Amino acid sequence: MRVDAFDFDLPRSLIADHPVAPRDAARLLVVAPGRCEDRAITDLPGLLRRGDIAVFNDTRVIPARLIGHRGRARVEITLHRRAASDVFLAFVKGAGKLRLGDRIALTVPPDPDFSAEVVAKNEAGEVTLRFDRQGAALDAALHRYGTMPLPPYIKRAKAEARDSSDYQTIYAAKEGAVAAPTAGLHFTEGLLNSLDGAGIERVMVTLHVGAGTFLPVKVADTNDHRMHSETGIIEAEIAERINAARRRGGRVVAIGTTSLRLLETAASPAGEVQPFSGDTDIFITPGYRFKAVDRLLTNFHLPRSTLFMLVSAFAGLERMRAAYEHAKASRYRFFSYGDACLLDRADSAP
Repeated sequence: MRVDAFDFDLPRSLIADHPVAPRDAARLLVVAPGRCEDRAITDLPGLLRRGDIAVFNDTRVIPARLIGHRGRARVEITLHRRAASDVFLAFVKGAGKLRLGDRIALTVPPDPDFSAEVVAKNEAGEVTLRFDRQGAALDAALHRYGTMPLPPYIKRAKAEARDSSDYQTIYAAKEGAVAAPTAGLHFTEGLLNSLDGAGIERVMVTLHVGAGTFLPVKVADTNDHRMHSETGIIEAEIAERINAARRRGGRVVAIGTTSLRLLETAASPAGEVQPFSGDTDIFITPGYRFKAVDRLLTNFHLPRSTLFMLVSAFAGLERMRAAYEHAKASRYRFFSYGDACLLDRADSAP
């Protein structure tokens, strides 16, 4: 499909630079056939059915943004994906000026105690960095010197101290993401307890979201776009609980596009979710046949993005275009720190 089919105008004033407080004060747009309904995220338990199963992503965001120096030149790094105990793939501002073998000092002011070497230059500005330490020692250095990797559309001079908690779900457990599964940012202990009280089962899967989720689609046709891969895990016991819920007539509700992409990667053609451990680069556009997920809770996404393509495949492009126009007119807050919408599959029964 033409990428410009997924374009739309968005006023800068609707992009949320900070989340609402408390988290569950966010608004919720219910997108149904032929209509949109303005609700609140706290209404979610009543919008689901007893016996449904909600699938959350328990990845934890690491402080993946680093400022370094190569000589006197300032270098801005966003880690993308861990390739080894001491190696990360990264996006580097000004990567074209880097050479193989360059060493980047990664503390401010420069301190040779923590550094990384450029060991490969890849496509689309991606660089492979080998750090001077590995494992837990590298993790400790990232937590000391790194900052939260806020998306580029959040226009602030720098990350704020509160982002270390704001840009993390309350159930985040397994470190490895460099972008938050943002639909999960709306949940509080009270909202999770309300889901339990409404008879909604909850399970956790893990997809370590990469910085590639921020990359614009630069090609004219979706067939020419290449997705970056991300690492995911679905334990056997979790897969069985999801399948058992469906056999009982429950619906699978993905909390965020990250959970959906992992579930669809792991699903058989008949819709059975299989245990999974590995990489996925699934790219979902209109025409994709969904196998595992019945409903989707998600935030509002960027124009021309792979995520707006995904929700358009799930709920229908024209329905999503109409929903986004409603959201703009109603002053919903967009993107990572913004509000949410609840979608039904376009091919689901009314």
